[in-house]
Formats: sequence, C-alpha cells, structure tokens
Amino acid sequence: MEYAVGVILGIGIGIFSTIVGLDRDRALYPAMLVVIASYYGLFAVVGGSNNALIIETAVGIIFVAIATVGFRINLWIVAAGIVGHGVFDIFHHLFIDNAGLPPWWPMFCMSIDIVIGIYLVIMLARKKIAVTA
Repeated sequence: MEYAVGVILGIGIGIFSTIVGLDRDRALYPAMLVVIASYYGLFAVVGGSNNALIIETAVGIIFVAIATVGFRINLWIVAAGIVGHGVFDIFHHLFIDNAGLPPWWPMFCMSIDIVIGIYLVIMLARKKIAVTA
C-alpha cells in the first residue's frame, strides 16, 4: 500500500504542478528536495533521539547542498538528488536508527521520491523546464 500511495501521489504532484504552472519556476523541485530531506529530522525529533537528529541533519545537509548546487547550476543535479534520496530511503535503516520513523515511511518516501525524480527527468528531457538559470 505504501508503494502504491507514493507512486500515485508522485504522479499526481508532478501533473498538478505542471497543469497549475508551479514548475515554471525553477525553484520548485529544489525546494521539494529540501523538504524531502527534512522529514527524517522531523521523525528524529518525534522519536526523541538526539543522536538520530544529529545524523539525520548531517545527511539532510548533503541533500540541501545538492538542491542548492542543482538550482544554481543545472536541474539535472536536482533530479539525481531526488532519485538519490529515494535510493537512500531503501538503505536508511541499515545506517541510522531513528525511533520516530513510521514503519511505512521508507517505502512510501522511496516511491514518491523516485516518481517525482523521474517526472522531473521527463520534463527536463522534453525541455518543459529550463535546465539552467
């Protein structure tokens, strides 16, 4: 179920963003990556683990840096970062013990991240979004 909801929401968010015109601004997908990267920190706070919060913040900073560099240089970097976060979701539990993490979150997050990243790739390849500033 987590996978299906992630895929459906990812497709819906991508199509909605295009129809409404939100993706005319190059900042949309980098901002999404920043928000995506912040959720694990939120779950660490919910779980009450300072150690998890420190580790999740450090990892989150990497994705925020990817979003920043991608926004400034080339949105293909952002697309790779969003898909990369989806891959990170698969392996997250092997490296970080975050007690506040809902058991369904990694599967949901992986699904929606990869779908949104692929949607961005399609939009960039079709030149529907400006690749560089």
